Amino acid sequence: MNIFRFAGDSSHLIAIVILIVKIWKTRSCAGLSGKSQLLFAFVFTSRYLDLFNFISSYNTIMKKSRYISDRILNYSGSSTCFSHQPSVFIHGGWLCFFAISENEYPGTTPVTITRVLGFVLIEISWSFSIYLEAVAIMPQLFMLSRTGSAETITAHYLFALGTYRALYILNWVYRYYTEEFFDPIATVAGVVQTVLYADFFYLYITRVCVAASLYNLFATVVYLVIRGHKNLELPA
Repeated sequence: MNIFRFAGDSSHLIAIVILIVKIWKTRSCAGLSGKSQLLFAFVFTSRYLDLFNFISSYNTIMKKSRYISDRILNYSGSSTCFSHQPSVFIHGGWLCFFAISENEYPGTTPVTITRVLGFVLIEISWSFSIYLEAVAIMPQLFMLSRTGSAETITAHYLFALGTYRALYILNWVYRYYTEEFFDPIATVAGVVQTVLYADFFYLYITRVCVAASLYNLFATVVYLVIRGHKNLELPA
Protein backbone atom coordinates (compact mmCIF):
# COMPACT_ATOMS: atom_id res chain seq x y z
CA MET A 1 0.00 0.00 0.00
CA ASN A 2 1.33 3.44 -0.94
CA ILE A 3 0.22 7.04 -0.47
CA PHE A 4 -1.44 7.23 -3.90
CA ARG A 5 -3.64 4.21 -3.25
CA PHE A 6 -4.54 5.43 0.23
CA ALA A 7 -5.40 8.90 -1.10
CA GLY A 8 -7.44 7.37 -3.93
CA ASP A 9 -9.40 5.10 -1.59
CA SER A 10 -10.01 8.01 0.78
CA SER A 11 -11.23 10.20 -2.09
CA HIS A 12 -13.65 7.46 -3.15
CA LEU A 13 -15.10 7.10 0.34
CA ILE A 14 -15.40 10.89 0.62
CA ALA A 15 -17.34 10.95 -2.66
CA ILE A 16 -19.83 8.37 -1.38
CA VAL A 17 -20.20 10.15 1.98
CA ILE A 18 -20.86 13.46 0.17
CA LEU A 19 -23.64 11.81 -1.82
CA ILE A 20 -25.20 10.12 1.23
CA VAL A 21 -25.19 13.41 3.18
CA LYS A 22 -26.71 15.26 0.22
CA ILE A 23 -29.58 12.77 -0.09
CA TRP A 24 -30.29 12.63 3.64
CA LYS A 25 -30.17 16.40 4.14
CA THR A 26 -32.19 17.44 1.09
CA ARG A 27 -34.46 14.36 0.91
CA SER A 28 -33.98 14.65 -2.82
CA CYS A 29 -31.94 13.06 -5.59
CA ALA A 30 -32.31 16.01 -7.95
CA GLY A 31 -29.37 16.19 -10.33
CA LEU A 32 -28.28 12.59 -9.72
CA SER A 33 -28.50 9.79 -12.25
CA GLY A 34 -30.12 6.66 -10.84
CA LYS A 35 -28.71 4.74 -13.80
CA SER A 36 -25.15 5.59 -12.82
CA GLN A 37 -25.83 4.61 -9.21
CA LEU A 38 -27.30 1.28 -10.31
CA LEU A 39 -24.25 0.60 -12.49
CA PHE A 40 -21.95 1.41 -9.56
CA ALA A 41 -23.97 -1.05 -7.46
CA PHE A 42 -23.26 -3.71 -10.11
CA VAL A 43 -19.58 -2.70 -10.06
CA PHE A 44 -18.98 -3.22 -6.35
CA THR A 45 -21.27 -6.22 -5.97
CA SER A 46 -19.33 -8.08 -8.67
CA ARG A 47 -15.92 -6.82 -7.53
CA TYR A 48 -16.28 -7.94 -3.94
CA LEU A 49 -17.43 -11.52 -4.34
CA ASP A 50 -14.32 -12.28 -2.27
CA LEU A 51 -15.46 -9.90 0.46
CA PHE A 52 -14.54 -12.33 3.25
CA ASN A 53 -11.24 -13.52 1.76
CA PHE A 54 -8.41 -12.08 3.87
CA ILE A 55 -5.47 -10.51 2.04
CA SER A 56 -4.52 -7.74 4.46
CA SER A 57 -6.22 -5.72 7.18
CA TYR A 58 -6.22 -2.59 5.01
CA ASN A 59 -7.66 -4.45 2.02
CA THR A 60 -10.42 -6.04 4.11
CA ILE A 61 -11.36 -2.76 5.83
CA MET A 62 -11.50 -0.82 2.55
CA LYS A 63 -13.52 -3.50 0.75
CA LYS A 64 -16.10 -3.70 3.52
CA SER A 65 -16.23 0.09 3.89
CA ARG A 66 -16.86 0.55 0.18
CA TYR A 67 -19.42 -2.22 0.01
CA ILE A 68 -21.36 -1.07 3.10
CA SER A 69 -21.30 2.62 2.10
CA ASP A 70 -22.47 1.73 -1.41
CA ARG A 71 -25.36 -0.29 0.04
CA ILE A 72 -26.30 2.65 2.30
CA LEU A 73 -26.18 4.96 -0.71
CA ASN A 74 -28.45 2.74 -2.76
CA TYR A 75 -30.85 2.32 0.16
CA SER A 76 -30.93 6.10 0.71
CA GLY A 77 -31.74 6.75 -2.91
CA SER A 78 -34.06 3.82 -3.57
CA SER A 79 -37.63 3.60 -4.93
CA THR A 80 -38.93 7.18 -4.82
CA CYS A 81 -35.55 8.75 -5.54
CA PHE A 82 -34.19 7.16 -8.68
CA SER A 83 -35.97 6.44 -11.90
CA HIS A 84 -36.45 2.78 -12.77
CA GLN A 85 -36.89 3.27 -16.51
CA PRO A 86 -35.10 0.71 -18.70
CA SER A 87 -31.64 1.90 -19.67
CA VAL A 88 -29.38 0.98 -22.55
CA PHE A 89 -26.42 1.50 -20.19
CA ILE A 90 -27.59 -1.23 -17.80
CA HIS A 91 -28.33 -3.79 -20.50
CA GLY A 92 -25.18 -2.81 -22.36
CA GLY A 93 -23.13 -3.36 -19.22
CA TRP A 94 -24.20 -6.99 -18.94
CA LEU A 95 -23.54 -7.55 -22.66
CA CYS A 96 -20.03 -6.14 -22.17
CA PHE A 97 -19.59 -8.54 -19.25
CA PHE A 98 -20.28 -11.61 -21.36
CA ALA A 99 -18.30 -10.28 -24.33
CA ILE A 100 -15.23 -9.60 -22.18
CA SER A 101 -15.60 -12.93 -20.37
CA GLU A 102 -15.73 -14.78 -23.69
CA ASN A 103 -12.63 -12.96 -24.88
CA GLU A 104 -10.59 -13.62 -21.73
CA TYR A 105 -11.95 -17.09 -20.97
CA PRO A 106 -12.81 -18.85 -24.26
CA GLY A 107 -15.88 -21.04 -23.98
CA THR A 108 -17.38 -19.01 -21.14
CA THR A 109 -21.04 -18.27 -21.92
CA PRO A 110 -24.04 -17.14 -19.86
CA VAL A 111 -24.88 -20.84 -19.38
CA THR A 112 -21.45 -22.16 -18.45
CA ILE A 113 -20.61 -19.12 -16.31
CA THR A 114 -22.83 -20.57 -13.59
CA ARG A 115 -20.75 -23.76 -13.60
CA VAL A 116 -17.27 -22.30 -13.24
CA LEU A 117 -15.59 -22.67 -9.88
CA GLY A 118 -14.72 -20.00 -7.33
CA PHE A 119 -11.46 -18.51 -8.50
CA VAL A 120 -12.38 -18.19 -12.18
CA LEU A 121 -15.77 -16.68 -11.33
CA ILE A 122 -14.15 -14.13 -9.04
CA GLU A 123 -11.58 -13.23 -11.71
CA ILE A 124 -14.28 -12.81 -14.36
CA SER A 125 -16.39 -10.70 -12.01
CA TRP A 126 -13.41 -8.55 -11.09
CA SER A 127 -12.57 -7.90 -14.76
CA PHE A 128 -16.21 -7.06 -15.45
CA SER A 129 -16.32 -4.61 -12.55
CA ILE A 130 -13.17 -2.81 -13.73
CA TYR A 131 -14.49 -2.35 -17.27
CA LEU A 132 -17.97 -1.37 -16.10
CA GLU A 133 -16.67 1.16 -13.58
CA ALA A 134 -14.84 2.95 -16.40
CA VAL A 135 -18.14 3.85 -18.09
CA ALA A 136 -20.61 3.78 -15.18
CA ILE A 137 -20.42 7.55 -14.78
CA MET A 138 -21.54 8.21 -18.38
CA PRO A 139 -25.30 8.50 -17.60
CA GLN A 140 -24.46 11.11 -14.94
CA LEU A 141 -22.25 13.06 -17.36
CA PHE A 142 -24.94 12.89 -20.06
CA MET A 143 -27.46 14.25 -17.55
CA LEU A 144 -25.14 17.17 -16.80
CA SER A 145 -24.65 17.87 -20.50
CA ARG A 146 -28.44 17.95 -21.02
CA THR A 147 -29.19 20.22 -18.07
CA GLY A 148 -26.09 22.34 -18.49
CA SER A 149 -25.66 22.77 -14.73
CA ALA A 150 -25.21 20.87 -11.47
CA GLU A 151 -25.63 21.54 -7.78
CA THR A 152 -22.39 22.45 -6.06
CA ILE A 153 -22.47 19.39 -3.81
CA THR A 154 -23.05 17.13 -6.83
CA ALA A 155 -20.06 18.75 -8.50
CA HIS A 156 -17.96 18.06 -5.38
CA TYR A 157 -19.08 14.42 -5.48
CA LEU A 158 -18.06 14.01 -9.13
CA PHE A 159 -14.75 15.75 -8.55
CA ALA A 160 -13.92 13.43 -5.63
CA LEU A 161 -14.91 10.41 -7.74
CA GLY A 162 -12.73 11.51 -10.64
CA THR A 163 -9.83 12.27 -8.31
CA TYR A 164 -10.09 8.71 -6.96
CA ARG A 165 -9.40 7.24 -10.40
CA ALA A 166 -6.69 9.76 -11.26
CA LEU A 167 -4.85 8.90 -8.04
CA TYR A 168 -5.14 5.21 -8.86
CA ILE A 169 -3.29 5.84 -12.13
CA LEU A 170 -0.45 7.36 -10.09
CA ASN A 171 -0.66 4.28 -7.85
CA TRP A 172 -0.17 1.99 -10.85
CA VAL A 173 2.74 4.08 -12.15
CA TYR A 174 4.35 3.97 -8.71
CA ARG A 175 3.89 0.20 -8.44
CA TYR A 176 5.30 -0.32 -11.93
CA TYR A 177 8.54 1.46 -11.02
CA THR A 178 8.87 0.07 -7.49
CA GLU A 179 7.45 -3.46 -7.89
CA GLU A 180 7.48 -3.97 -11.69
CA PHE A 181 3.76 -4.62 -11.37
CA PHE A 182 1.53 -3.92 -14.36
CA ASP A 183 -2.16 -4.76 -14.75
CA PRO A 184 -3.31 -3.92 -18.31
CA ILE A 185 -7.02 -4.28 -17.50
CA ALA A 186 -7.01 -1.87 -14.57
CA THR A 187 -4.63 0.56 -16.27
CA VAL A 188 -6.55 0.85 -19.56
CA ALA A 189 -9.93 1.11 -17.80
CA GLY A 190 -8.55 3.70 -15.37
CA VAL A 191 -7.16 5.87 -18.18
CA VAL A 192 -10.49 5.69 -20.06
CA GLN A 193 -12.40 6.65 -16.92
CA THR A 194 -10.10 9.59 -16.18
CA VAL A 195 -10.42 10.84 -19.77
CA LEU A 196 -14.22 10.80 -19.39
CA TYR A 197 -13.83 13.06 -16.35
CA ALA A 198 -11.40 15.45 -18.09
CA ASP A 199 -14.07 17.82 -19.41
CA PHE A 200 -15.83 17.85 -16.03
CA PHE A 201 -12.54 18.63 -14.25
CA TYR A 202 -12.10 21.67 -16.49
CA LEU A 203 -15.63 22.91 -15.82
CA TYR A 204 -15.28 22.24 -12.08
CA ILE A 205 -12.09 24.29 -11.80
CA THR A 206 -13.24 27.16 -14.05
CA ARG A 207 -16.79 27.44 -12.73
CA VAL A 208 -17.14 26.01 -9.22
CA CYS A 209 -13.72 26.87 -7.79
CA VAL A 210 -13.33 30.22 -9.56
CA ALA A 211 -16.93 31.19 -8.76
CA ALA A 212 -16.39 30.34 -5.09
CA SER A 213 -13.19 32.41 -5.03
CA LEU A 214 -14.93 35.40 -6.63
CA TYR A 215 -17.82 35.10 -4.17
CA ASN A 216 -15.44 35.06 -1.20
CA LEU A 217 -13.55 38.04 -2.63
CA PHE A 218 -16.78 39.97 -3.16
CA ALA A 219 -18.01 39.13 0.36
CA THR A 220 -14.69 40.28 1.84
CA VAL A 221 -14.79 43.58 -0.06
CA VAL A 222 -18.39 44.23 1.02
CA TYR A 223 -17.51 43.45 4.64
CA LEU A 224 -14.54 45.83 4.59
CA VAL A 225 -16.59 48.59 2.97
CA ILE A 226 -19.38 48.25 5.55
CA ARG A 227 -16.90 48.11 8.41
CA GLY A 228 -15.06 51.15 7.09
CA HIS A 229 -18.34 53.01 6.69
CA LYS A 230 -19.29 52.34 10.31
CA ASN A 231 -15.91 53.52 11.58
CA LEU A 232 -16.00 56.66 9.46
CA GLU A 233 -16.21 59.80 11.60
CA LEU A 234 -17.54 62.98 9.99
CA PRO A 235 -15.69 66.23 10.84
CA ALA A 236 -17.43 68.52 13.36
